[in-house]
Amino acid sequence: MTDPSAEFAADRAAVDAALAALVRDEAATLSGPVGDAIRYSLEGGGKRLRGVLFLAAYRAAGGAVDAAPLAAAIEVVHAYSLVHDDLPCMDDDDMRRGRPTVHRVYGVAVATAAGVAMVPLAARAASRAAARLGLPIAVQRRIVAELMRASGAGGMVGGQLLDLEGEGRSQTLDELERIHRAKTGALIAASVTLGGLAAGASPDSLDALARFGASTGLAFQIADDVLDVTATTDQLGKTAGKDLAYGKSTYPALLGVDGAVARADALVADGCAALERAGLLTPGLDRLARFIITRRS
Repeated sequence: MTDPSAEFAADRAAVDAALAALVRDEAATLSGPVGDAIRYSLEGGGKRLRGVLFLAAYRAAGGAVDAAPLAAAIEVVHAYSLVHDDLPCMDDDDMRRGRPTVHRVYGVAVATAAGVAMVPLAARAASRAAARLGLPIAVQRRIVAELMRASGAGGMVGGQLLDLEGEGRSQTLDELERIHRAKTGALIAASVTLGGLAAGASPDSLDALARFGASTGLAFQIADDVLDVTATTDQLGKTAGKDLAYGKSTYPALLGVDGAVARADALVADGCAALERAGLLTPGLDRLARFIITRRS
């Protein structure tokens, strides 16, 4: 499967350019060590998969203008989550995207503050981007609310806490999926839903996009669990084998590698079927969904 960072190079470049513009726009607030840490995190590269998914969903739902600034806001939220995930009190990692993690470069206190500051930064960016798209005020508010919901206690933050609480004890498949639908899946699902909202999609279309986003979000985490036991640190750009070291329940541990891969396949098939029934399954969304479960990093 072709890496969408190559196939969707134009979208990735547009998201990177929008992030660079955001950093310039926020120059007055990105000062001092915290600002330096934020810039370091945002300029760290990566696939920009959430931003690319947003743009693909936006086009599938009929969007036709430049929505990259809103994709950039989503990537700010993702970057914040990585900064905090890597902290010593969380996953305690030294490497991210092939380079030292933010707290290894700037210290734990600065990294913690930078992660917190990136949440309102993302909200401001999303609000401005939605306004520039000329969306109704109610839709602008809904976009910001959805992004913040995905990043908060009902999404990524709550999922991270459940993940930490689950270390060192066995969990059922239902418990594991509850964690990862929040910790990892919430922002991926929101990225797809926001694409529909920004394009003015109908309620039925938004439902289909939400199902696709939820399915692919969970499939992404299953693929991550598989890669943690099958890929190397160099391939991942972060430390491999961390789940086993922390005694975490994972999909390969519960289902075996083959069973985990089959579960991810089934989720992607379900998500794509939901889009197909709604007339929204574009080649781009289909390829992105398949890439999520076949990637090597």
